[in-house]
Amino acid sequence: MVFSSSIFLFLFLPVFLLVYHLVTSAYKNLVIVLASLVFYAWGAPLFVFFLLALMSVDFYVVRSQYLCTTPRRKKILLGVSVALNLGALAYFKYANFFVENLNGVTESVFHHRIPWIDVALPIGISFYTFHALSYSIDVYRGVHRPMEKLSEYILYILAFPQLIAGPIIRFNTMADQITSRKETSDDKLFGFFRFSIGLAKKMLVANSLGLQADLILNSNPASLSTTAAWVGIVAYTFQLYFDFSAYTDMALGLGKIIGFSFPENFNSPYTAQNITDFWRRWHISLSRWMRDYLYIPLGGNRVKTKSRAYLNLWIVFLLSGLWHGASWNFLIWGAYHGLFLILDKLFLIQLLDKFPTFVRVAFTFFVVMIGWVFFRIEKFDEALRYLCRLFDLSRITVEYYNTSFYFFLFIAASFSFITLSKVGKALEIWTYEITSYNDKAFVLRCVMAFLLFVFSASFVASSGFNPFIYFRF
Repeated sequence: MVFSSSIFLFLFLPVFLLVYHLVTSAYKNLVIVLASLVFYAWGAPLFVFFLLALMSVDFYVVRSQYLCTTPRRKKILLGVSVALNLGALAYFKYANFFVENLNGVTESVFHHRIPWIDVALPIGISFYTFHALSYSIDVYRGVHRPMEKLSEYILYILAFPQLIAGPIIRFNTMADQITSRKETSDDKLFGFFRFSIGLAKKMLVANSLGLQADLILNSNPASLSTTAAWVGIVAYTFQLYFDFSAYTDMALGLGKIIGFSFPENFNSPYTAQNITDFWRRWHISLSRWMRDYLYIPLGGNRVKTKSRAYLNLWIVFLLSGLWHGASWNFLIWGAYHGLFLILDKLFLIQLLDKFPTFVRVAFTFFVVMIGWVFFRIEKFDEALRYLCRLFDLSRITVEYYNTSFYFFLFIAASFSFITLSKVGKALEIWTYEITSYNDKAFVLRCVMAFLLFVFSASFVASSGFNPFIYFRF
């Protein structure tokens, strides 16, 4: 089940909200847990039982770790919890990749393949793992005590607004909200408004750009003109941002409606002035998770030599790439960003600072966009051919596309860079950061939210399956 589906918008969500607001506060968490199980089981009815069993074991392992008074035993129990969750991720997400590459070696050397049945990838397994690891590590570090009830732990892991594609929510930021939270009418309005913005971004902008991006990027690069190749990667660059940020908007909106404050996941990433700045703005919850749970434990930049600090950075981004998918193209994408982060530290930021803002933004946007070629095209040789086509000056032609594509491309570009102006920044604050309203603002947001929702929902009703790009991760 996805947020941008008829079954969710017209059946699941209304029924959930009705039941949630009818029951007393003592049963609200239980309603969320049951709804989340239904939501997940809709797409993975068998895997939900495995997930429940894994969460139950992990809950009691972490609880034993918390109650244990022996440091060595606490470490052992932490290791058990980490191994359980990483083991599940490794099997479901990376077993096929490992066997496929191993078979490539055995077939070339021994002319023999290892018999193997492909393992199905459960939706949201990566986000599940990050939440579960945050729980066990935060408890081990003494950041927060574990949940008292298994149902509360299940709520933290499986809460349906953020279950499939984040944002990645650390246990210590959500724990107190699970046991005690305040729901206000302003928050509910803001939540509906934010949800409607996300639905519009997905249905109107991301999907419209995605049609053209898929048509071009799924083609043989040899058949494309240079112009078409640029149109394809530009369209995908904006599609990816509007698709993923749309999910985040909808997740944060749904959270607000039921009293939760989830962390922001984007901050105008395409206005970044270097790659380091980009990763402070893009998928913020992932960047911070990798920093605090991987980069700093590796030693971060507090190691004895700069080369070791750069190695730590590269390891983090190689793993970040691999987290996105069990494929070599994601490893290459991670290494690519790791390289530019190291170049930032060596000299690139100092060099870029000599140029005007628009030059810094344009350069960073160009670097990010080239990186998306490896992110989108799985086969390395095809990605290289596509890159060659982008810079083939002999194949520049005049291309014509339908008017709606140009319109939504203009909308996407405008709103991606709007915060570079003072007016745009003020509009962003008015849209996303104000959580209480006077009567005039209340009415205005009600009208805007209603119109956006109705218009976008009409597209949902007339279209087919609308999965989010990050569901595959």
